[in-house]
Amino acid sequence: MNTALLLLPDFALILLGAAIRRWMHLGDHFWNGVEKLVYFILFPALLINAIVKTRLDLAAALPLLITAFAAMGGAMLLGLLPKLFTRLPALTYASMFQCAYRFNSYIALAVAGMLFGSPGIATMGLIVGTAVPIVNLVSVWMLARHGEVGLWREVARNPLIWGTAAGFVLNLAGFVPPAPLQAFLGRLADASIALGLITVGAALRLESTPGVRGFSSWVVLVKLLALPAIAAVVGQWVGLSGLNYQIVVMFAALPTASSAYILAMRMGGDGRSVAWLISATTLGSMLTLPLWAAWVTAR
Repeated sequence: MNTALLLLPDFALILLGAAIRRWMHLGDHFWNGVEKLVYFILFPALLINAIVKTRLDLAAALPLLITAFAAMGGAMLLGLLPKLFTRLPALTYASMFQCAYRFNSYIALAVAGMLFGSPGIATMGLIVGTAVPIVNLVSVWMLARHGEVGLWREVARNPLIWGTAAGFVLNLAGFVPPAPLQAFLGRLADASIALGLITVGAALRLESTPGVRGFSSWVVLVKLLALPAIAAVVGQWVGLSGLNYQIVVMFAALPTASSAYILAMRMGGDGRSVAWLISATTLGSMLTLPLWAAWVTAR
């Protein structure tokens, strides 16, 4: 219950975003602008600010990343199983498949910061920055025969990757930001969490394409239950403990990223079903994330 209350402000911001979208009628142009502001400016500032201020243990990074990628790989395999039993159109299946392993970076950094402070954000930022190009590659590969997208250009321009890389370079170089720069980055970082979670709520959709209910339910179970369970087992096997173990399980328990919808739409996929899966995993994580958080913090 204490963990749930600790995460309540973050989930309240998501619900607030949904309410603002529904009743204030600000328009898609407004929300697109806010999301770009968060994605390209505020969240990179949050990553740089957290990583620069945190003492890094690079020796522990390898088992941390092995665990994160093993969990995502397990989710991909589980996402492939229904292909043997379903007759969904190939493009619909490929669109929904990515929802089994993609993760919401906004919620990732918000939860890490709320539960574990700057060290948690730095550790989560390492996983996010490393995993983003991989999940993009896999997702585009699944959709590649049905559309076109400038994959390498998008990966190279991804601000989360560059924010993470910049933070680590500055940290390893021993750079200490002067007080005005620290205050500037801190203000941007503070704004990123609230606006990022509000945009997640504004993107919630509860209508899906008919005929995909079975596969949709399977993907939700994989994303919210199976993936973090895999991370918990693999993390123990490779000897993770403390903050790194807690962060990697929380990373695995995250809901699906909103960018899965953008990719599906760009490549002519089933955006409606993807939007439903993003919404279902986001709302479902309001129950499962506190449970996983309570479990890892009690170990």
